[in-house]
Amino acid sequence: MVKFKVKDMDIASGGTLVAILNEKDAKKLDLHSADRILVKHNSKNVTCILDISESSKAVPEGSVGLFEEVLDRLHVKHKDLVDIRFTGKPESVKHIRDKLLGKELNYTELYHITDDITHDRLTDIEKTYFVAASFTHGLSIQEVISLTKAMVQTGKTLKFPGVTLDKHCIGGVPGNRTTMIVVPIVAAAGYTIPKTSSRAITSPAGTADTMECLAKVEMSEAKIKQVVRKTRACIVHGGSINLAPADDKIIEVEHPLSIDAEGQLLASVMAKKHSVSANHVLIDIPMGKSVKARNMKEANHLKKMFELIGKKLHMNVQVVITDGSHPIGNGIGPLLEAEDVMAVLRNDPLAPRDLKEKSLMLAGQLLELVCECKKGDGLKKATEILESGKALEKMHDIINAQGKEKKPELGQHRYPVHSSKSGKIIEIDNDIIAKVARIAGAPTDKGAGLYLTKKIHDPVKKGDLLYTIYAMSEFKLNLAKDFLHKNNGYMVR
Repeated sequence: MVKFKVKDMDIASGGTLVAILNEKDAKKLDLHSADRILVKHNSKNVTCILDISESSKAVPEGSVGLFEEVLDRLHVKHKDLVDIRFTGKPESVKHIRDKLLGKELNYTELYHITDDITHDRLTDIEKTYFVAASFTHGLSIQEVISLTKAMVQTGKTLKFPGVTLDKHCIGGVPGNRTTMIVVPIVAAAGYTIPKTSSRAITSPAGTADTMECLAKVEMSEAKIKQVVRKTRACIVHGGSINLAPADDKIIEVEHPLSIDAEGQLLASVMAKKHSVSANHVLIDIPMGKSVKARNMKEANHLKKMFELIGKKLHMNVQVVITDGSHPIGNGIGPLLEAEDVMAVLRNDPLAPRDLKEKSLMLAGQLLELVCECKKGDGLKKATEILESGKALEKMHDIINAQGKEKKPELGQHRYPVHSSKSGKIIEIDNDIIAKVARIAGAPTDKGAGLYLTKKIHDPVKKGDLLYTIYAMSEFKLNLAKDFLHKNNGYMVR
């Protein structure tokens, strides 16, 4: 090992462990960019990806530049001494190369890849090649099962006693906040349903973003268990407790590439459910031209795959195929969606009917899945719980147990979007609606988004209000208005 003086680079990579050597030191040690080096300080050591500096000003000879993630893990500071030695590339790089050549990978090989992704031992290029190889060659059923298990094994798991329920939607439909209605209904029926949810990546709001308008969603494993013991449920951000962490890092690679490998989608969903020890899982597959399942053939294929993988993992999985051709609810954006949810739970006559009906259907299916009631009676039971006020009471219990949040303010900068002609609304484009809401500031600005006044199949007259845009600043509102010159998302005929 060779001793080097630490230079704090004052840069964070966002996860990847990076060390930088001056090009003269790298040459002496015969090291090259993207090589792996072991950096050791006292009893701690980390494997870093090497970058080379051509400038002595950036990293002088005899020093090693360390990014914030490495400094934190080693507990070192500027000018401390560390030991460095070359270490070969992770074995997982060979497995990624094999997958690129079309080889089917076994559990051990997929575990190596998943573990290295989890612990930031791979470069962005190496992770991208794994995602691309899985997308191009596909993952077999056995590979999906192995990847699911590996994702679970390389993260934390939450164990709950007895029967545990869960639900998941594969996404793509703005305003589809059924989870926040289903969870309190099922918990009020006496079942455990710990819901770990994601934040938005490409949508105007994820369940965690929306719930955060009402309650805290970032909490420790111990706090989650305490909330579930008290209320039988929770609605929290899964990313805060390291459940299947490799999944989030794979999604980060997929997003800029705009690809969603089927095998990784299946493993992603099932790993998150397996991580919370769910025995009974309901999966919602929306079908429509702008979502993952574009037609009935694709939806049925995904349904079959989810149910088969569930069986292999000893989970009772049921899949429902729903209409994903248009937004659900009135609000699009965290606060507006949270208000829709609470309106449904309050049995407000002005609550969005489509959100209420879909939520009751899904809650009923879950109750039937655990034999709470006969087939066909689940909807009736769910409706009774909602209309009795028990679901609202349970939601308040969950909010108070997680920690009530101050309600965000609705965006004060507003713009009404009117119909340019008379007729009937025959299509509402999910992608356009989501894009407008995001440009207006959602989900970062909780009070930004859209409120839909007109829904699919509604008749309209020229000049009728279709929806209102809400933004926290005039600048963002103007950006959204500029985007509308291309398309407002509504097709009237």
